[in-house]
Amino acid sequence: MGIRKAVITAAGERQRHLPLRTMVDGRGRNRKVLGLLSDEAASACIDEIGIVVRPGTAELYRDAVDDVSAEITFIEQLEPRGYGHAVLSAVDYVKDDPFLLMVSDHVYVSDDPNAETCASQLVRIAEEEDCVVSTVQPTHEGRLRNFGTVGGTLFDASRDLYEVNAVLEKPTPTEAEQNLMTPGLRHGYYLTFFGMHVLQPAVMALLDERANALGPNEQLDLSASLHEFSRRGRYLAQVMKGRRYDLDFRHGLLIGQLAVSLSGQYRDEVLSTITDLLARNSQRNAGNESDI
Repeated sequence: MGIRKAVITAAGERQRHLPLRTMVDGRGRNRKVLGLLSDEAASACIDEIGIVVRPGTAELYRDAVDDVSAEITFIEQLEPRGYGHAVLSAVDYVKDDPFLLMVSDHVYVSDDPNAETCASQLVRIAEEEDCVVSTVQPTHEGRLRNFGTVGGTLFDASRDLYEVNAVLEKPTPTEAEQNLMTPGLRHGYYLTFFGMHVLQPAVMALLDERANALGPNEQLDLSASLHEFSRRGRYLAQVMKGRRYDLDFRHGLLIGQLAVSLSGQYRDEVLSTITDLLARNSQRNAGNESDI
């Protein structure tokens, strides 16, 4: 299974501005977030990238990806009916091909000892196993309200792969304990989505089924279709050697920028500056305490 297409969703109400924010990449260049994500996809030998946007907004994003090596196509999500609907909007673009799926309000930093990017790690496993794969990270139950979460059993310890048998979107700790226990994880920890998947046409077909059954005001999420797919097809979760940074969280852009910079070629310079800032802040706080 060769994977040469990617889809990046940028149509959500809280997603659509963050891809246009400027960050400094690991080589010290000013880049839009969407450009960083497209580079991440291209690092996995992706040739074509479809970007899902709101109607009439494609031109806002075009400059952000004008220097990306992959071929770019903009796809309009005609109605704001949820994340699953945004993914389904790309059905004519992906056709019968497997594809890499990413969200536009995250940045990814690899911890792989061989310097393999997060996207490359995922695509390699998906091609080797020829199945649907979601990247995950162990997450404490206190943070499950922020993430889709999977349950499963260990498939290959050497590659940190799990067979998925259940998916819930933002479960409570009680729901997770009842439905998503995964042997081998620390107590109170569960496997939550990393924001990157490789999907196959069968998942798009399930999304289409659910979309046709929706009521007029209902939203289509991806997790429910992935849960259904886990009962019908082969579905693996890969614990990623890396970190995801959600730019929409408080201080998300700042934290994401620090993570990208500390993984890049100017790491020592950035680390020295951070150390100096912390020292100055400590001195200022000490001075304030002495005045009390």
